[in-house]
Amino acid sequence: MATRLVQINMKAHDAAALGRFWAEALGWDVEHEDYGSGITPADFAYPDPSAVCIDLINRPEPKTVKNRVHVDLATTSAAHQEELVARLEGLGATHADVGQGDVPWTVMADPEGNEFCVLEPRAVYGDTGPIAAVVVDCADPRAMARFWGEAMDWTVHEVADDHASMRSSKAVGPYLEFVRTPDRKTVWNRVHLDVCPYPGDDMAAEEERLRGLGATAPGIDQSDLHWRVLVDPEGNEFCLLTPR
Repeated sequence: MATRLVQINMKAHDAAALGRFWAEALGWDVEHEDYGSGITPADFAYPDPSAVCIDLINRPEPKTVKNRVHVDLATTSAAHQEELVARLEGLGATHADVGQGDVPWTVMADPEGNEFCVLEPRAVYGDTGPIAAVVVDCADPRAMARFWGEAMDWTVHEVADDHASMRSSKAVGPYLEFVRTPDRKTVWNRVHLDVCPYPGDDMAAEEERLRGLGATAPGIDQSDLHWRVLVDPEGNEFCLLTPR
């Protein structure tokens, strides 16, 4: 058994409006639902490793700290990076200072303050699509790579003391990256990972397998949920969706 990363879940005060921003930013389609918005590429058969989608959920809680999960957007040239930054500003994004200093990428925030980066062109992201990577802040990239490398069937590409990266075993879509940061998790993450087992897998058995790897329960009532909320070894919430 195994899971794969299928989407990131993002809490929003206005999921419909934020969904429109991200759909325009990525050139994807937006599906409006009763509780939020789903953002997927056009003509996309979900789930597919060629893209990690965005699921936006309406929640009233305010954003109070820097998100521990964000996306990096890919560019193909310096001109493309400049053009993309300008286009995103026109859609309502702003520049953000998270202590990055003088770096070749541009740190921005979406209209609700969620941080993301517009990267300078990098050959490694040449075939990822608009999202180059989903990036997770952490204290121990090596330990996170061990957990997520066993939790999912993605291939670990690089592991070091300050960063680690993995990608779908089919070598398509964005990377999942863990970056060492001094900050510690203090609140419920407004952006988190959603993983999904394969069709025919047993969800309860998969939950037990993940617990055996080091996942824990967050201590909330899940009796009405058809998915399971778990916590990785560094306290980051993630959802185990129903197999599909």
